Amino acid sequence: MPGFTIPEALAELAALEDPKMRAANEKRGDDHGMNLSRLRALAKRIKTDHDLARELWATGETPARLLALLICTPRAFTADELDAMLRETDVPKVNDWFVNYIAKKTPLAEEMRVRWFDDADPTVAAAAWSLTSMRVAKSPEGLDLAHLLDLIERDMKTAPPRLQWAMNETLAQIGIFHPSLRERALSIGNSLQVLADYPTSPGCTSPFAPIWINEIVRRNEG
Repeated sequence: MPGFTIPEALAELAALEDPKMRAANEKRGDDHGMNLSRLRALAKRIKTDHDLARELWATGETPARLLALLICTPRAFTADELDAMLRETDVPKVNDWFVNYIAKKTPLAEEMRVRWFDDADPTVAAAAWSLTSMRVAKSPEGLDLAHLLDLIERDMKTAPPRLQWAMNETLAQIGIFHPSLRERALSIGNSLQVLADYPTSPGCTSPFAPIWINEIVRRNEG
């Protein structure tokens, strides 16, 4: 059965546009008017189609790019393609999905983490820190965790928001998964006070690293 053409996919996306949803999304910096559950349903109908995903991404439009990230094949991108795509993810939801659905899923994840880590672009560096957080939790062998804490202590307080958030995640993961460094991670979090006042809904865990660390450790230890 033939797949969707680019005009058909774009027409489907246009039909999902909701002015009220756009107004709500734009408050968060996302320039689209789609309900993401309906977008995911569209992606499920299209199924995986990497060629179509490339065409959708090339439009430069946020709805098309979000759909592209849902129907592409992460392993099919080269390192240079991943690098170029990341540098175009200014829109928050596009960046979030690219990092979590593509960068973390590609077999090139570690290569990209190293390539991006010291990049001058904070969006690129933030992706590297997100990949570092994943390694801290799942495969820390070879990481210099003490050095990561040094960098966090030195730079997180003044980092741009996206980069600061990613560094804070690494701080929390070190504290959660590495008991020998937990006291230092808690100390850094308490000293810097990054995200200490972040509004947190009832029932959710604060992203403030000391609260985050202590809560997850409490749950894990029963």
